[in-house]
Parts: sequence; C-alpha cells; structure tokens
Amino acid sequence: MGSADEVVEIDILERCLLSGPASNQYSETDDDIILYTASFEEVEDNFVKYQTARWLLYSVLMILVWGIGLLMLLYLPILIYVMRKDFRSRKLYLTPNAIIYKVMRPIAFPCFGVLKKEKHIVLPSVADVVVEQGYLQSLFGIYSVRIENVGVRRPASDDVKIQGIAHPRDFQKAVLTRVLSMRSEDLSQQASINQDPRTLVSGSIPGAWLQVPSSGDLILQRLEEVESSVKKVRALIESEAQPSKL
Repeated sequence: MGSADEVVEIDILERCLLSGPASNQYSETDDDIILYTASFEEVEDNFVKYQTARWLLYSVLMILVWGIGLLMLLYLPILIYVMRKDFRSRKLYLTPNAIIYKVMRPIAFPCFGVLKKEKHIVLPSVADVVVEQGYLQSLFGIYSVRIENVGVRRPASDDVKIQGIAHPRDFQKAVLTRVLSMRSEDLSQQASINQDPRTLVSGSIPGAWLQVPSSGDLILQRLEEVESSVKKVRALIESEAQPSKL
C-alpha cells in the first residue's frame, strides 16, 4: 500500500480480450517473463535539454502575450528536477502477452507527492508501433514511440505515446515480431480445427466425439424445422375451422 500523499493512477488497456483458446487471453503470470526491456538512461540529458528548450520557447511566447512567462522561467529549476525524476522512473517491458509501461513522476510541486502510472497494452490489440521524430526532437536526438490500437472505432487519443526510448527501432522490431508470432499461432490453430472438425463435447463421457455438421446440413435442418412448423400451424387452422362449418 502506498502512503497517503501518493496519487496512484492505473490505466489498463484491454486486460482481457476474448475468451477461448485462440484468443490469447491476458495472463498476469506472464508478466514475470520479460522478452525485451527498453532503455532510457542513455538519452536522459538530451531529453532534459529538449524539454527545457520547449519550456523556454513557451515562456518567451507567454511573456510577449500575457507576461506569465516570467513565472514560468522562475519555475524552470523545479521543472528540471521533476523531469529527471520522471525520466529515471520509466520502465518499459515486453512480455509474451502485453506491453507494460510504468512511470512514477512527482506532481508539479514535489512536496505534494508523486503520481504512479501503469499501462498494460495487450498484444492482440496492437495494430502497429510507429517511431516518430519532430524537428525539435531531431536537434536533440529524441524519438517518440506511438503504439496504435486495432479497430477503426478507436480515437487517436487511445494510442499510447512514449518519448525518450534509447533504441526505438529495436523496441519496434521486438513488439512487431511477437505480434506476428502470436497471429501465426492463431492461424495455425484455426487451420488445425478446420482440418479436424470433431470436437470433444464438454461434460460427456471421455472418448465420445461429436461430428460437426457442414453448412449444407445446417441449411437442410433449418428448412425441415420451418416445414414442420408450417404443418403444425396449418393443422391448427384446419382444426379451428371444422367446428364453424358444423
């Protein structure tokens, strides 16, 4: 349990996708297996310089517009301390089923505690890993990694964006390789199920198998059910019409 002055925020994206053997269900025990660990330490100084340059640009603009930029310049030493603590606490892992990102950053005024943030992105929901670098970032050698989600209904704000990874291409390759491997396993499982249409009935006697009917058999079965229903309705109408004739 954390102390009272700590603000804890846990953002978990799709911890469990679909049920079933072929859905790659999220498992917390797989968090212990780390396939890849991203590094941040090599670019700490460049990241702080990049964020400081942005802050100075904003401060100059605010001085010209509202004059609030003077207060922003006074706050700069505290901001550098907050940025360093934030950057040093970042942890990014790739597990067999998910991408885990953890960070513990101080609040704007560190005396009021810290903010803990933990994101879990399950790999079946990952559509792509994009490496980005803006003009100002290129001056300081900083890259951003954006993890895009599957599905057209998701807004862009749901994408996870992480700045300051030391080797973003290696992280991108590791994630996409794992996602491709999981999808290949799904396809192979589906192919094996299609080749062997017999499935074991749950709760039945061991060794009892059920033959799955084909689509043509299902259509014939439905037609027979409709025909029997029509006959029952016709017989009911005729039975009700006979007393009226008498």
